[in-house]
Amino acid sequence: MGTIKGYTSHYIRCLGLEVHYTQWGDANAPVVIAWHGLARTGRDMDELAAHLCDHYRVICPDTIGRGLSQWSAQPKEQYCLAYYAQIAAALFDQLNIDTAHWVGTSMGGALGTVCAAGLYQPCMRSRIRSLVLNDNAPELASAAIERIRTYAGNPPAFATVVELEAFFRQAYQPFGWLSDAQWRRLAETSTRRLPDGRVTPHYDPAMVQQFIHHPDDYLIWDHFDALNLPVLLLRGAQSDLVLPATVEQMRQRGPGLRGQLQVVEVAGCGHAPALNVEDQLEPISRFIAAAGK
Repeated sequence: MGTIKGYTSHYIRCLGLEVHYTQWGDANAPVVIAWHGLARTGRDMDELAAHLCDHYRVICPDTIGRGLSQWSAQPKEQYCLAYYAQIAAALFDQLNIDTAHWVGTSMGGALGTVCAAGLYQPCMRSRIRSLVLNDNAPELASAAIERIRTYAGNPPAFATVVELEAFFRQAYQPFGWLSDAQWRRLAETSTRRLPDGRVTPHYDPAMVQQFIHHPDDYLIWDHFDALNLPVLLLRGAQSDLVLPATVEQMRQRGPGLRGQLQVVEVAGCGHAPALNVEDQLEPISRFIAAAGK
């Protein structure tokens, strides 16, 4: 990828919480919402946003408890998909977004699914024009969920950012190829400093309470079955989260049954493709362009 194009950084209040997002492209262009994964930030979407921003207004939020967005004082109640859907609806309202295409990595894909289904927030059903699921499905492998829960709930701390970057390179090896500059940006946009001076990943560890208090939050077949819009699934070929058998079920249900589902296997990646190279970005831009007609 070439030089990252420009973006602007913004803060708004949604349900009384401050939400940070970056915005790319013309403010009057059709909107794409790009939502990151569980323990990540909206800056993961930089390459995708740069790829799309000549034709779209791309909004990349930080979920509450991640990145520069506010942490919740009520983690048990608010770190869950139903509340994130309320945040998303408030964000649409605040930014005067009538409709948008949605690209979501992992948790961001699950959030896009529940928003587009409208079972939590009926007002959102007509506002999502198309949905890209980046290594996300309505049922996730339990062993992989436990792996994610374990590392996300016990974030390491290091004396230096370089050491934290080395940790990220190992933990996120399944993202696929990233340049040295991209790894450095991932580290720098994923770092917060602790009171003792050490650095640690930039999220609230309490966000993993989602798996304790909402254990079936990612079992969302009812939401998937309710979808009535074009859906593109990008599956990392080595993903341990989205299993081939689950993809086959998706082909037989909901948008799959109605001929609205496309599936692309991404070679050289597990969970989840970093959306930073042409063979990952081009299928998304083609899909969104076709869905917008």
